[in-house]
Amino acid sequence: MFDIFIDTHFAGAHHLRDYPGDCEKPHGHNWKVKVMVRATELDRCGMGIDFKVLKKIVKEVIDKLDHNDLNTLPYFQEINPSSEHIAIFIFDEVSSLLSDDRHSLYSVSVLETDTQGLTYYGNQG
Repeated sequence: MFDIFIDTHFAGAHHLRDYPGDCEKPHGHNWKVKVMVRATELDRCGMGIDFKVLKKIVKEVIDKLDHNDLNTLPYFQEINPSSEHIAIFIFDEVSSLLSDDRHSLYSVSVLETDTQGLTYYGNQG
């Protein structure tokens, strides 16, 4: 079994509705994102998933977030664009674009800063 990952990032603004503090005010982050795919088999070239393929898929999803006010995006109209919900959004979007039975999305990590973040594993286990 292989865990294959790419790191990326995006910049965006948001505010957390009903948050008891400064995060209720509009502000921005340069989020860092790690997307990890778990491969159970290798292809004929010896890869679980080609990095180029994974980067293209993730870029398509990240481009929906990058340089946007996340609160204005349809997905975040009813839920706060917290790092947790951003991770779920990325996970669901990337999962829907993966099309090979040899691998599946394993986790998405979202960091608001270099020292704080989270990892979402989907509905596993």
